[in-house]
Amino acid sequence: MAKNSRFSKLAALDEIVFHTGDAGNLWGIKNSNTLNTTLSRYARQGLIYRLYRGLYSLKKAGDLDPYFMGIKALHGSAYVSCESVLFAGGAINQKPCEITLVSRASRRFTVAGVRFRSRKLHDRFLYNDAGIEIKNGVRYATLERAVADLLYFNPRKHFDATDSNLINWQKVRAIADEAGYEINLKI
Repeated sequence: MAKNSRFSKLAALDEIVFHTGDAGNLWGIKNSNTLNTTLSRYARQGLIYRLYRGLYSLKKAGDLDPYFMGIKALHGSAYVSCESVLFAGGAINQKPCEITLVSRASRRFTVAGVRFRSRKLHDRFLYNDAGIEIKNGVRYATLERAVADLLYFNPRKHFDATDSNLINWQKVRAIADEAGYEINLKI
């Protein structure tokens, strides 16, 4: 298959970030050595950019949303939550040193210089969309879902929010109940 044909197939998918396996399936390359050599060659030529093991992009890493890169690197269902959402919403004051995601895997990793932490959440909670919003193709927890998530992971977590109206504890309880979390809230 010609190089131009391969890139036109990628462009037709409207996917900027893709995994090695996605390219192999799309291009009909079954031999992993051939596929890795092809991708490495394209990356050296500047036609694609390697972001992470097995993760490539048609754009430079600096031109991509870091949250999107982290979720794509996990290669499964995930959303932005916990400390990342709580800091952005003002519920905690200390800026996290890594972007916090919730997914099926517990791990820390770095993509293009951006550090990520993925907290493992059971599938029955992960696939429950209570308190989840989608912005620019990325799933984010609402402030209340992030509070419920963090209390699920750490029941003794302290929140810095001094404004009693910042965290709607009734919504946190409703989301926790809908998601099926067993957290102890005294509201």
